[in-house]
Amino acid sequence: MSDAHAETPELLHSGYVAVVGKPNVGKSTLMNRILGEKIAIVSPKPQTTRLRQLGIYTAPDVQAIFVDTPGIHQPRHKLGKFMVEVARAALNDADVILFVCDLVTLPDDDDARAAAMIREAVKVPVVLALNKLDLLKPDQVIPHIEAYRALMPEADWESLSAANGDGVPALLRRVIEKLPPGPLYYPEDQLSTTALRDIAAEIVREKVLLNLEQEVPHAVAVEVEEFAERSPTLTYIRVVIYVERESQKGILIGRGGAMLKKIGSEARAELEQLLGTQVYLEPWVKVLKNWRQDEALLARLGYKLRPQ
Repeated sequence: MSDAHAETPELLHSGYVAVVGKPNVGKSTLMNRILGEKIAIVSPKPQTTRLRQLGIYTAPDVQAIFVDTPGIHQPRHKLGKFMVEVARAALNDADVILFVCDLVTLPDDDDARAAAMIREAVKVPVVLALNKLDLLKPDQVIPHIEAYRALMPEADWESLSAANGDGVPALLRRVIEKLPPGPLYYPEDQLSTTALRDIAAEIVREKVLLNLEQEVPHAVAVEVEEFAERSPTLTYIRVVIYVERESQKGILIGRGGAMLKKIGSEARAELEQLLGTQVYLEPWVKVLKNWRQDEALLARLGYKLRPQ
């Protein structure tokens, strides 16, 4: 045990759980369900998660730190490459790997890619989370489960629905029993390590994802330029929403500013609930041409590629 944790209690089960899988299988929804709070943004669109996000589950003699990761896929630009590397790094740091799969469809190339990446990582226990059981027809259940189990025959598994919670407690027990003894890494009442200004940026990006279609949401990055408590009852937040082309800027702003106003209103309502104050949210939209292919711009926006 390191000196940093020398005075912390030794728990029966403690460690990091990498939550991995291809895009849009419900990784963030599952983590939010386990924690009982919204820690990670969610949307029906693939590749919603871009950065590693910690969710901290603490119970008597247990602390499981869930690491939500971007979906593993074949990257088409440097942002995609960054996202896959984030997932790979989480695997290498994990005490347990939670491999989330979408039972609605049979395994595809991205599922196989994720399984291969898991096998290449450090040798730790793997638990298959076979999600979206509630959406299957009865005659699909057994063949679909068997197809995913064949990807990782040695792994433990549980079928579940992150959306309604069925099977999640049983999955959590399987994960916890595989964690080794270890320290209390974080205070018992802490749920995340993400700074409030970063949460604010993600909430705004989530509302963009939920309100816009086609390529525009994937070309969006959000940067908080100012986050200030103006008074005990008012928080001022100025955000810049970046897109790659002028045409995308027009779509995001909408006719007469209607779309930007809708996105801002939805984000403000959630931020006020989170912060417990009134929020003055000032959103701006700017073009940052081809930022997803520019390593310097990616680094500026928090997506820094590691040297190969």
